[in-house]
Amino acid sequence: MTTTLSERVSQSAFDGSMLRVVLLMDLHEGTQQQFFEAYEKLRNDIASVPGHISDQLCQSFEDPSQWLITSEWESAPQYLAWVNSEHHAEQVRPLGACARSMRPLKFTVLRETGRGYDQAARPSTARLQSTPRLGAGIVRHALTFTVKPGSEKDVAAILSSYASPAARVDDHTRLCRTSLFMHGNRVVRTVEVQGDLMAALRHVSEQPEVRAVEEAINPYLEQDRDLGDPESARMFFMRAAVPAVHHIAAPEPESAEVQRHAIFYPAKPGCGQLLARFLAAQDEAAAHRPTSPVRSSSIFQRDDIVVRLIDVRGPLEADPETVYGTAGPRKAAVLDRLTVAPGGRGRPARHTMDLITDRRAPAPS
Repeated sequence: MTTTLSERVSQSAFDGSMLRVVLLMDLHEGTQQQFFEAYEKLRNDIASVPGHISDQLCQSFEDPSQWLITSEWESAPQYLAWVNSEHHAEQVRPLGACARSMRPLKFTVLRETGRGYDQAARPSTARLQSTPRLGAGIVRHALTFTVKPGSEKDVAAILSSYASPAARVDDHTRLCRTSLFMHGNRVVRTVEVQGDLMAALRHVSEQPEVRAVEEAINPYLEQDRDLGDPESARMFFMRAAVPAVHHIAAPEPESAEVQRHAIFYPAKPGCGQLLARFLAAQDEAAAHRPTSPVRSSSIFQRDDIVVRLIDVRGPLEADPETVYGTAGPRKAAVLDRLTVAPGGRGRPARHTMDLITDRRAPAPS
C-alpha cells in the first residue's frame, strides 16, 4: 500500500483552507449580562481583524450559563496571528473574567452545503481543505517562558526532578508524553494528549507534584505570575502558549533507535510565520525521501518564536541538511534571511535545545 503525503501530514496551518473556530464557554452564575456586554464592545474590533469573515455569539436555550462563539476565517495563519497577539490577550480579558471554563476548537473546512454558503460572497483567498488528513488522535501543544539569566542550572534541576502526574485524565483523555527543553534562559515544554487538550492541561496543573514545581520556579521567572490568582495564571499561560502549526510523521511504528530533539529558530521580527511555513515545506519535501532520518516533525510557532520538535533515527549530524531543514538549493540562504543572525554559509541560525526531561506514559492496561 502506498502512503500519500496527505496521510503523513496530520496537521497544517499552511494549506490555505478556511478555518472554523468554536469556543465553548461555561460562565459563572450571574455573569451572563456582563459577558454579553463585554462581547458587544469587542465584536466591532473583531470584525476588522484581517482574515476574519464572520462570527456568531450563541447562548444555550437549555442552560443559560453555556455559551458558544463561532467564527470563520480565511485561513489558519490569519487567525493564529490575531489569537496569539498581546492585543487579543487584552481584548478577551473581560470575557475570561466571566468564564468558569473555556474550550477552543479549531477546524479546517472541507465541504459546505446550503443556500447560505454563496462562494461568490466569500473572499477570493478563502478555499476549502481539499482532502481529509489522517492522524493518530494526538493533540500537540507547547508552552514557553524565560527565566532570569544565571538561574538556568537551578531551573533545569527543578524541572527534571518532579514525579510524573497520572496519565489518565478521564475516560476520553490521556496524557501521552511530555518533553521539556532549554536553550539559554528559554524553557520549552511540549505535550502530546489523546483526547481533550484543555482537560489534560487542567489535570496536570491540579497535580500536587506539578503545582510544587511551578511554585518552585516562580522566583526565577522573568515574567511575574501569581498561580493563586486565576486571572494571573490564565494570562500567563495564554501568553506562554505556542500552538502546533504543522505535524508530519512517517507511517511506521516508533522504534527504540529514534531520539527526540528540539530546535529553536530565532526568527527575525515579523518573520515567524514565514519561517514556520518554510520549515513545514522542508519537512514535506523530506517525507518523499525514504532515507530521511526525520521520522516525525512538529512545528510550534507564536509570533517570532519558532520551535521544531523532531524524532530522528540516528545521530543528528548524519544528515544535517534534512535534520535542520536546509536540504535543497539555496535553502540554507533562505533560512539565513528569515533568522536573526546568519551562521555563515550552510550554517543558518538555529539552536539545538538541551533535553531536560522526556516522559512517556506507560501503555494503557
